[in-house]
Amino acid sequence: MKKGNLRTIVIIIILAISLYQFLTDDGSAEPINTEPYAPLTEPAEDIAPAEISETEVGVKEVPAKEITESLETATGDFDFYVMALSWSPDYCASTDYQDEQQCSSGKQLDFVLHGLWPQYNSGYPSYCSTESLPNYLIDDFTGLYPSEKLFDHEWEKHGTCTGLSPEGYLLWSEALKVSLVIPDIFDSPAEPFRTDAAELAEAFIEANAGFSVDSFAVYCSGSGRFLKEIFVCFEKDGEPISCSNEIIKKAEKSCGQEDFLVRNTR
Repeated sequence: MKKGNLRTIVIIIILAISLYQFLTDDGSAEPINTEPYAPLTEPAEDIAPAEISETEVGVKEVPAKEITESLETATGDFDFYVMALSWSPDYCASTDYQDEQQCSSGKQLDFVLHGLWPQYNSGYPSYCSTESLPNYLIDDFTGLYPSEKLFDHEWEKHGTCTGLSPEGYLLWSEALKVSLVIPDIFDSPAEPFRTDAAELAEAFIEANAGFSVDSFAVYCSGSGRFLKEIFVCFEKDGEPISCSNEIIKKAEKSCGQEDFLVRNTR
């Protein structure tokens, strides 16, 4: 055999052996990672992770105070918050206020955030400054409201009176919304049903510790025939509180019939 051919064969053998060692050496080749990706950042040590209900994944059964402790402090001149939750099927049943983003068939929205409103014990402040809501926050808080048009309106009319920054206001709105567990009976019902204000409040109290009957004010449409909206009242620090007499009296007048119909989702 010629020396040139022999040398070529030897080189090939050496390269083959080296390649084999490289591929089989545990210390020189990393295995393929089959584990899920780790988070890019670790959670802050002073903020406890939210507890998830053992019976329904995705529902955060955490008191509002625990969620809002790390948020901005409201410095506006008001006495308490009202979180207004609209019954979406009732809104969408109105021919005057059709909204494709909220009311398209298949959305199956039930209670949706209308807004977080600073209140006086009598009356409420509104349009307290001309500060605008940055557009990027609409993307950051996608899904907070059922329709994007509510972002600017709620901030301009109500958020500007809280003394919070635009982001701080949306964080408070999100935190209080997440803290409230919606009872199963109101979770996108496929069929309409009848109830009354006392039964509705009782269902919410059973699902949410710390609230009283007067923490909820129920409003109706159609001269008291249909569930329209509920007001949920909170202290400025996020603790449940009884709604003002003014709010309760208006609610009682709104739902003056013996019971009302809860429209089904679609």
